[in-house]
Amino acid sequence: MALTGTFERTIDNKLRLAVPKPLKEAFAGSDDLFLAPGNEGCISLYSSEGFDRFARRLAKLSPGRATVRTFLRLFYARAERVVLDKQSRIRIPDRLMTLAELQRDVVVLGVHDHAEIWDKRLWEQFLAGHSAQYDDLTTEALDSFLAEPPRDG
Repeated sequence: MALTGTFERTIDNKLRLAVPKPLKEAFAGSDDLFLAPGNEGCISLYSSEGFDRFARRLAKLSPGRATVRTFLRLFYARAERVVLDKQSRIRIPDRLMTLAELQRDVVVLGVHDHAEIWDKRLWEQFLAGHSAQYDDLTTEALDSFLAEPPRDG
């Protein structure tokens, strides 16, 4: 099932974040999740299965290219397994808090196969800078997808 939705949350003094119930349920009830650096200043949140699936795709990249090696080092060195507590909270490591400039107020987004955790201020800036481009982004993103013949499921 595709992860969707936008959820405002607060990070507590112990750097814990409550995972929204719809996302937790979509992660197939697994208590093991993975946090990893995302793009545009966010943190990506994966189920264990989703992280393994992404890792299998990354394993197909050519390690002969310096950019690939650098990306893999930066990604895996900062990725971390986290465990949901009884209140469905995860603890965000300090280094990822710093990387994503997370403060107290955050926004958690469902983004197809993973979730993203954004500082609320940065998410609002991202929305303000990109919402007007939605139609153009849709056309560009879907052009190649719509040109492919449908696959039998």
